[in-house]
Amino acid sequence: MSDAKQTKIDLGNLKAGGFIKERGKDLFTVRLRVPGGRMSVSRLKKIAQVAEKYGGEFVHLSVRQSIELINVNYKNFDFVVEELGEAAQKVASCGARVRVPVACGGCEYNPNGLVDSQKSALEVDEKLFGTTTGHHKFKVAFAGCPFDCPKSATNDIGFQGAIYPQLDMQACISCGLCAKSCVPKAIVTGEDNKPVFSDAPCIWCGDCVKVCPTSAWSEARRGYTVRIGGKWGRNPLVGTLFATFLPEDKVVDFIADVLEWYKLKAEGLGRIRLGDTIIKEGPQALLDHLRIRFPEFTVAETIAPQVIATQVGK
Repeated sequence: MSDAKQTKIDLGNLKAGGFIKERGKDLFTVRLRVPGGRMSVSRLKKIAQVAEKYGGEFVHLSVRQSIELINVNYKNFDFVVEELGEAAQKVASCGARVRVPVACGGCEYNPNGLVDSQKSALEVDEKLFGTTTGHHKFKVAFAGCPFDCPKSATNDIGFQGAIYPQLDMQACISCGLCAKSCVPKAIVTGEDNKPVFSDAPCIWCGDCVKVCPTSAWSEARRGYTVRIGGKWGRNPLVGTLFATFLPEDKVVDFIADVLEWYKLKAEGLGRIRLGDTIIKEGPQALLDHLRIRFPEFTVAETIAPQVIATQVGK
């Protein structure tokens, strides 16, 4: 029996890009799916065993939090999948599909976290991973706070945790901690030693709420700031603001709505990313689409994704 017949791996996975051809003859990289960058210790141990048995001398941790087994001979695909347990450890995806979402640790243990970015990433992975776009790759990232460690604005859709503060002046004891902790200077101390809040500089980090000893500062709104249209690569873009304080339970529906618009507007344009489609159509076209289902969260106006001129000075 030939090697080709012995290898029964689902070729759909191969075409989707979970198995990536390397330079070496008959060798592939097997990209494993790690939504949100989180994996149990027991699972990690099993992957290490399989990598040692069928791979090279190392594994690679991709920039999107996936684990890649290097130098896997295609003849061993069946064994790799069987020993990993495909149901528990599926391969990742490439091509014109929704990719594995990336995320920071969120609010479970990180003191800066404002939302459960891990929960959001797992939900998006479960419900939207592998969805075909018909045009190009589609990347999603979740940051638990405005520190934005996952660089969410350089993804097709980036979600960033946010809190909008409100002040009960009667509960304020004029301790000044809020003003001292406010790096963007959205809060300053007034003449009466009471805090004065300015909306424009506020980055919705919630630090004032965290440090207030009397709970005079509290959250008026909490959710995700949503930026759309980013990408990296040869011609990078930074995504721009399309929605604010989107509730965590509306993330999947919001992404699905953006995908719907993208599939329609990019029809016949070939391999075009979402950000370039927004630039072509104008950001108002996407805003109008989103406002139908998400009127209370969609911003009144925005700008197109911004080009990053990496070759300036050449």
